[in-house]
Amino acid sequence: MLGKLIRLGRIERGMTAQDLADRAGISRATLYTIEKGKPGSEIGTVFEVAALAGVRLFGDDDRTLAMHQVRLDEKLTLLPKSVRPSKRDVDDDF
Repeated sequence: MLGKLIRLGRIERGMTAQDLADRAGISRATLYTIEKGKPGSEIGTVFEVAALAGVRLFGDDDRTLAMHQVRLDEKLTLLPKSVRPSKRDVDDDF
């Protein structure tokens, strides 16, 4: 779905695949992989391409984003600061 949104945003902005790939600093083949939704592309690259194509990733408005940020901060406050490794032996003998 994200790949289709990126393609739609690119086309709506009148950008060719090569234009967007050049602006993102990637190859046209990588852009096609992203637009097809195939796994293998780095998430940072996908987010960069989405931003260049005008695709909003985190909600429709800043108020909603701020509300989610507050909720995440509240949840993280309740969790321990660090996670200790388990002292149990893992039985992975099949």
